[in-house]
Amino acid sequence: MLRLLNIEFIKLWNNKASKVLILAYFILLSLIAGIAAIKFNFGVFDFHLAEQGIFNFPFIWHFNTYVAAELKFFLAIVIVSMVANEYSNKTIKQNLIDGLSKKEFIISKFVTVAVFAFISTLFIFILSLILGLIYSSYNETSIIFSDLEYLFAFFVKLLGFFSFCLFVGMLIKRSAFALGFLFIWYMFEGIVRLGLFLMESTKEYADAITQFLPLKSMSNLIEQPLARLGAAKEIASMAGEDLSYDYAVHWYEIAIVLGWTAIFIFFSYRLLLKRDL
Repeated sequence: MLRLLNIEFIKLWNNKASKVLILAYFILLSLIAGIAAIKFNFGVFDFHLAEQGIFNFPFIWHFNTYVAAELKFFLAIVIVSMVANEYSNKTIKQNLIDGLSKKEFIISKFVTVAVFAFISTLFIFILSLILGLIYSSYNETSIIFSDLEYLFAFFVKLLGFFSFCLFVGMLIKRSAFALGFLFIWYMFEGIVRLGLFLMESTKEYADAITQFLPLKSMSNLIEQPLARLGAAKEIASMAGEDLSYDYAVHWYEIAIVLGWTAIFIFFSYRLLLKRDL
């Protein structure tokens, strides 16, 4: 396993574009800390975002994983390019000639995306812990380490999305077209959801069906957290709006994404088996 992982990271390290994108991704993740410095002055009114509770334990686990998940497209480019370059540079054929089996090739790719997901999760855990210890009003151990299921959901979400990118890269073989397909698929799921909503005129019906679609199922793992803030609830109450959401991480949502992950890896392998390289 380590041998396969080492092969993949050598390829990535020798690709300048991949190095830049990976570095940019982790720099952007680090900029979450910059949110703490955001201040607005409206005359005599001072607004400091960090003082609104976004870095309070355990809310910080929800907030940071939600924000960080929106940056996953940087690594999506790396993963799609990683697969496309295998075809354009003929390295996939050379690897197979050198004795790497097709099964080992797919395993090496999957292990790589799993490592990306794990390192991202570990990075967010450490960053959130530091920010929480600095800014949180609650520092009891039981509170600090509650709601850690958002980190697990974050890992599963990245694993599922990166596996989808791996499959699309294997299917289309060209980076630009593969990334275009990801965007088109995102639009497709949105159109399906809108169509279901117009048919039944209920958000619940549309959500019940589309929760089984790949990108929507990944999105469902971590719902937007801002409505949990006291300030948001007060504003909604004044406007007569109800901001009730189900913020929990559900086991069946995890199962759906893991199911899609297995499907993507399986069909990536089947594509490789049937291709004449």
